[in-house]
Amino acid sequence: MIVHSHCPVCGSRDIAFVFEVRDHTVSRQMFPVFECRGCTARFTNHIPEEKDINAFYRSEDYISHSETTRGLVNTLYHQVRKLTLRQKKELVCAESGRETGDLLDLGCGTGAFPEVMQRAGWNVKGLEPDEGARKIAATRGVDVSGLDAFFRFPEASFDVITLWHVLEHVHRLHEYVERLGSILRKDGVLVIAVPNHTSGDAAHYGASWAAYDVPRHLYHFSPRSMEMLAGRHGFHVAATRPMWFDSYYVSMLSEGHRSGGGPGMLRAAWQGTLSNVHAARDTSACSSVIYILRKVI
Repeated sequence: MIVHSHCPVCGSRDIAFVFEVRDHTVSRQMFPVFECRGCTARFTNHIPEEKDINAFYRSEDYISHSETTRGLVNTLYHQVRKLTLRQKKELVCAESGRETGDLLDLGCGTGAFPEVMQRAGWNVKGLEPDEGARKIAATRGVDVSGLDAFFRFPEASFDVITLWHVLEHVHRLHEYVERLGSILRKDGVLVIAVPNHTSGDAAHYGASWAAYDVPRHLYHFSPRSMEMLAGRHGFHVAATRPMWFDSYYVSMLSEGHRSGGGPGMLRAAWQGTLSNVHAARDTSACSSVIYILRKVI
């Protein structure tokens, strides 16, 4: 077990307990969440060691590994994903200024996004720690490897690197971000999407907010903490982009967590809408935020 006495994002010791959050997916255990008063990141404490964390992903309900469509929430997720995959492809092309290039998708899950980019003409590498998810990705024709390959790529290998809801899972946070900088080309683009604990839906649901997803989510980023993390490793946040659908998906899961039963669809739709209205003038207040990072030249 890892117990943090300082913030794992910025290193500050000015941290405070916020609340305990239940693991609703696997163990049903409670985990404390702390907040850093310096960078405003939150983080899960008393977390499993890296070698032990896989046990907390072993669930048929863990959608990024299993492709499950069981239940209404997962069915809706797959329907919306068809649209969001296209939006992600368009974002990558627009932000990179390229129609093709070399792309790394770190934490590619079952390979849906790499498959879309390959079909669009990109040369794509996928990395995924879960063996079952890699097998599904292979059926899509995706070139996917385990995470050990991450440290074998030559420097300046990629024009674009994407992490779609991945960075919050990484034990060796600073080592990974530093490595991302070394394998990204000088004019490359790093795209990182993470949940935002300062969003309206996070504030509403509190400890029941599904995007805490303890202990799989080790960090719970805020816009300020992402800017500080980027700057520490030679990046700057060039832009932020919204993930509008996430507020609805997370709200549906959160309603189930709060009630102990199925999702309250109307309540979730209302809270998702309120969250997006709150973020309409500032996309960095969305339930999940896409950060477009570029190297400081």
